[in-house]
Amino acid sequence: MRHRFHSMCPYFAMFPEAFAARWIDQLAPEGSYVLDPFCGRGTTPFQSLLMNRRAIGVDVNPVAVCVSRAKTNAPARKSALARVNQLEEAFIDSPHDDHGASALPEFFRIAYSPSTRRQIMLLRSSLRWETSTVDCMLAALVLGALHGESQKSGAYLSNQMPRTISTKPAYSVRFWRKRKLRAPKRNVFDVLRDAIAFRYESPLPARRGVIHHTDMRNLPRLDLPAIRTIVTSPPYLDVTNFEEDQWLRIWFLGGAPHPTYRKISKDDRHENPDRYWGLIGDLWRMIGHVIEPRGNVVLRIGAKVVSPPAIVDAVVGTSVLSGRRVKLVSSAVSEIKKRQTDAFRPGSKGCMVEVDCHLSVS
Repeated sequence: MRHRFHSMCPYFAMFPEAFAARWIDQLAPEGSYVLDPFCGRGTTPFQSLLMNRRAIGVDVNPVAVCVSRAKTNAPARKSALARVNQLEEAFIDSPHDDHGASALPEFFRIAYSPSTRRQIMLLRSSLRWETSTVDCMLAALVLGALHGESQKSGAYLSNQMPRTISTKPAYSVRFWRKRKLRAPKRNVFDVLRDAIAFRYESPLPARRGVIHHTDMRNLPRLDLPAIRTIVTSPPYLDVTNFEEDQWLRIWFLGGAPHPTYRKISKDDRHENPDRYWGLIGDLWRMIGHVIEPRGNVVLRIGAKVVSPPAIVDAVVGTSVLSGRRVKLVSSAVSEIKKRQTDAFRPGSKGCMVEVDCHLSVS
């Protein structure tokens, strides 16, 4: 049965745990370390723990870091529930405090009912997700509920939105007004309690992971243990921009109340192939510093306009920057039959294929 933590926070451009599980089983002995330098929502690190491996993840995106840490360092269920009750009591004890909700832009006033908005603001200002494992779990659960198809499910807090991305403020407001959609009245604390009950039906792994909030170019500075296996999926070429697509979740974690561009990462959604392969070249440089001899690297890469053979050639070509002897062991192409973009932009020309490359490093 699929572990219920895997779907904790629907995420754009994510790969299934079966992809990670296959390579972990094939390449990483039990007890060894598995590294993901672009860990996203933590699929590789968490699956590694479930399979009795040690896990290290790295990401520059705060949403990715929060969700990955929550999965790989989950607190006890009773601790999470106790914290929800504590926060609810704080909200009840401040009936005349709007917690800054009235100062938010128009988007937020239409996206959330007044009471829900006040509760979200209390949580935003109270949760210390970077230092507390309990608060990190609650923050991750809020991120998963912050927006979604609220007309279909009571698990989402917002007016009608996609669950994988945050649509832009102006577009959202026009969409809601044109259809006369109103935000549902949700009790955030009840939603959190329901989410905890659902997610914790799956047993927690015995091990815990380490998730670093930093650029992958800092890998040599992290004092990593011996790494023999890397399984990762770098940002796809000209496909997604997490600062734009995840702006509402980034806001909840302390960011701006609107989309930002190239503030958190200058690598997000490279549109120029030369600059993109420069990013992959930087990844290989870092891999050359941290991977042990006879190590293995698995990369999943997607792009809109680059052919699969060209992707494989570029992956192999940039690997020389590692300063190590790298050999292509295998490659495979898979078609994306049910693209996430179809859910909110039907007929859009997104990423159509993904290429998996397995390479050995001497």
